[in-house]
Amino acid sequence: MTSKLEQLKQMTTVVADTGDFDAISKLKPVDATTNPSLLLKAASLEGYKDMLRKTISDSKGDVGLASDTFSVAVGTGILKAIPGRISTEVDARLSFDEQALLAKASQIIDLYEKAGVGRDRVLIKLASTWEGIRAAEKLEKAGIQCNLTLLFSFAQAQACADAGVFLISPFVGRIYDWYKKSTGEEYIGSDDPGVQSVTRIYNYYKANGYDTVVMGASFRNINQIEQLAGCDRLTISPELLHKLAEDQGTLERKLQPGNAGEPKQILTEAQFRWASNEDAMATEKLAEGIRQFARDQEKLEILLTDKVS
Repeated sequence: MTSKLEQLKQMTTVVADTGDFDAISKLKPVDATTNPSLLLKAASLEGYKDMLRKTISDSKGDVGLASDTFSVAVGTGILKAIPGRISTEVDARLSFDEQALLAKASQIIDLYEKAGVGRDRVLIKLASTWEGIRAAEKLEKAGIQCNLTLLFSFAQAQACADAGVFLISPFVGRIYDWYKKSTGEEYIGSDDPGVQSVTRIYNYYKANGYDTVVMGASFRNINQIEQLAGCDRLTISPELLHKLAEDQGTLERKLQPGNAGEPKQILTEAQFRWASNEDAMATEKLAEGIRQFARDQEKLEILLTDKVS
């Protein structure tokens, strides 16, 4: 019997949610993702000291540039260990400024190209705000594909698909966290609100012929992953990847094209904002996620500032 990880790889593209080179080399995912929290963790590890030192030297005291350069350096290193793509996140503090998002995304792509990495191996990660979705729409038309992250609501998923974004990352675990805290209940299997959210989005996309890739993210346990087996992609932490690799049980496919989905609805900005306002969980988790990534970005910049000094 093959492991659940190997079975999962037969039906879903497995993505490593980490910046740890060693974990990626051992687990052999197709793609990988990073974010400010993971980069902050990487910057404190012994194995990244030389990379951090070179990043600071190359940036000549510009902490903002050093941060982006470190992000790209980590991404470039990861690409040497995987056959697919790296998702690199734009500064969360720009999440409500479409023009700033476009400029920062272009700068990140330029840094990758200077490092010898083509844009075909990079996904630009943007928060799924209205401004982030509009920026992604323009980037996609310019040949820069995007990963829309911090996605918690069906309205966000609808708007992303209509904008023609390459990939979305609905956050299973954080949705679960909110409902568990709100109701005091433990959710298991198909009753998990995070699982239900991704299942609904997946069925909607397939029923309406959208090409946008659905990549479930932010898992709290193995059962959530098992319930979404068959999703286009799943981005999973090394800890949970190891657990899947050690489990020799049978994995059943849960998601596949052909299931009933809701009819297509193209949202105006007003409809999007109203739907977001009416979804307390999505509103709170989006704001919280942006704040968290912003604080970790600031901590990374402080670390870089200290080393520059």
